[in-house]
Amino acid sequence: MKKDIILKDITKEAVKDILKYLIKIEIDDFEFLDIEFEKIEVKKADILVKAKNKIIHIELQSSNDYSMVYRMARYYIEIASRYKKSEIYQYVIYIGNKKNYMKNELIKDNMKFKFDIIDMKKIPCEKFLKLETPEALVLSILCDFEDRDVAKTIKEILEKLIKVVKNENEFRKYILMLEELSTSRDLKTKIKEAEMGLQHLRWEDLPSWEIGMEYGMKAGIEKGMEKGMEKGMEKGIKKGLENGKIVALYEVGFGIEDIAKRYNKSIDEVKKVIATFEVKK
Repeated sequence: MKKDIILKDITKEAVKDILKYLIKIEIDDFEFLDIEFEKIEVKKADILVKAKNKIIHIELQSSNDYSMVYRMARYYIEIASRYKKSEIYQYVIYIGNKKNYMKNELIKDNMKFKFDIIDMKKIPCEKFLKLETPEALVLSILCDFEDRDVAKTIKEILEKLIKVVKNENEFRKYILMLEELSTSRDLKTKIKEAEMGLQHLRWEDLPSWEIGMEYGMKAGIEKGMEKGMEKGMEKGIKKGLENGKIVALYEVGFGIEDIAKRYNKSIDEVKKVIATFEVKK
């Protein structure tokens, strides 16, 4: 899944929390608007919400866009022309790791236009951690850890997700979101380390396992079939599947020592399997 798609999905699910805790607008009843803006090259706003006489427009940014102020101005004109009696609130939520350089104000001749930029790096992660909803917990990885220990905070996020998400498929979805969004803070390695440290979390439960298995299992079966023609089909395929799992774990970032312990093999044996499959990390 692409990071921008994941961010949009998780933000839509957490829209009430975002409006209340980031934007300071508390609403109960609202509807999402799905509108194409013909005069704007970017056809759809990321999030457009209507709540009584309010229109709330949110754009999500993972990098600096120096034309953002013009984009937002065009959106404003389009929205205002459709909803003439509504109050319009516009926000850009910035999740990039670099400093925000985007302008949020345009003053030209007799025109003055302004919107708000919310930099997630400046939002205390405690604000989302205490909510203990899956969406808020995932978004907390983008926030300011302040004086918190990074490894312990990530472990806390994972443990709370395990606690609040009971459905296995839902859990995998949120973990995948967390892994993807963590790249915005260069924390993917820390996420992996935290996942491996949770004894009650099976590696097979992690979405990254499935991603690697697509390659690893395919390669394993192929090698197994190859060996199977010589030494017996069943034995060959079984060996190939095990080697495929080793490759899968290596492909998604697990260390050779950890893989060796899991499959009761020596480090040299694991290295040999990886070399046989010509894996490039």
